[in-house]
Amino acid sequence: MNFEVGIIGLGYVGLTLAASLAKSGVKVLGIESNEEIVTKVNSGKAHFTEVGLAPIIEDQIKNGNLIAKKKFDATDCCKYFIITVGTPLGSDGKPRIDMIKTAISEVINQMSDASTIIVRSTVEVGTTRKLVENELIKTNKKYYLAMCPERTLEGNAIKELNLLPQIIGSDSFKASESAAKLFRNITKSIIYVDTYEAAEIIKLVDNAYRDIQFAFANEVARACDSVGVNALEVINSGKQNYPRTNVALPGLVGGPCLEKDPHIFHQSLKKYGIDLEITKAARFVNERQPSEVISKLIEKYFKNKLKERLKVSLLGMAFKGKPLTDDLRGSMATVVYKEIRESLPSAQIGVYDPVVSKENLKNHYPNCQIFKDIKDAAEDTDLLLITNNNDFFSHQNLDDIINSLSPEGIVFDFWNNFSSDPVAVNNKKYLSLGNFKVANNE
Repeated sequence: MNFEVGIIGLGYVGLTLAASLAKSGVKVLGIESNEEIVTKVNSGKAHFTEVGLAPIIEDQIKNGNLIAKKKFDATDCCKYFIITVGTPLGSDGKPRIDMIKTAISEVINQMSDASTIIVRSTVEVGTTRKLVENELIKTNKKYYLAMCPERTLEGNAIKELNLLPQIIGSDSFKASESAAKLFRNITKSIIYVDTYEAAEIIKLVDNAYRDIQFAFANEVARACDSVGVNALEVINSGKQNYPRTNVALPGLVGGPCLEKDPHIFHQSLKKYGIDLEITKAARFVNERQPSEVISKLIEKYFKNKLKERLKVSLLGMAFKGKPLTDDLRGSMATVVYKEIRESLPSAQIGVYDPVVSKENLKNHYPNCQIFKDIKDAAEDTDLLLITNNNDFFSHQNLDDIINSLSPEGIVFDFWNNFSSDPVAVNNKKYLSLGNFKVANNE
């Protein structure tokens, strides 16, 4: 069959791009090794929560612009091949490239002369040139190669694919123009850079910068906790009508990009003899936070109860709540869970998330109780932890939650979801990130 585009990898990056291109009238073939995902897509469904995605898939499967397969058929012809496979960190702290290698092999077996190959996965600097291009050269076929990083916000990807500028990096003018021609189907904004490496670095810089911003906010929270002042008051008051300070709000920092991209950035530059101190320090601050907070909580409230069967409830297990997602990858809630499990080995731990399905929660936390709702999670609980910023939580009645706890139970809110709630201000049973010391001193 003839397709305009073959996309290898139908995860968050690949499927949203496939759907957007198909909606614009491009005929897309999606290749995905997970047979369950292939079946789901071909039935017109998305395998994750993403605003606006499901109806597009349903429509494009019906009109024939989108089809998913586990592998290419010998007769499948594509003008473009886009590599969107994952690059999770391996045990050595470096991004795995085995899936990139597999994708390249699939492309090489299928490509014809003058095909355009686009690398969209997040990779170490130099991967497009030293791995992908080196393999393409061996084919003795004519090809066009570009690096076009994905930069959308999970939960808002469909909208951002149309609004955000598309970065296109290549040594070849013809390759850049070929890639631009494809992406102009979904966005009018194209930004050219002169090398693959520049495009690779742009993606890493984007996410490392965000990680650094959040790390500084978390450092402010640590400082305010130590001094005994409210971090939100400091941050919000300090930037009010003041143009030179715009500190983010503190919270748990993770997810499939921020948990790994700063590491990839740091690892990339070590090969060039550069140690990215700020990038490394920011990731350290954000990764240390769960253990530091849990240690403080246990020292203050539970150090004499380590052997008791305390009830601990975690609310908000997806890696973020804004925009909504059901993605558990890289969620710092999982790190919080592990810290609780190690620090309170006898605890009865349960989890709840208003977006993630009970089935997914059960698969991810097989030894946990899965709560049906907030009331169930709060009932007679000793420690209730709110671990993401879903608006669902701030719309709950905090007074009811606190009154449902055990007599000595407390709420700890990593995201200050109830910062504007009068109940939260003076209630000793409600603590939050950056307001821990104040609550202790009351």
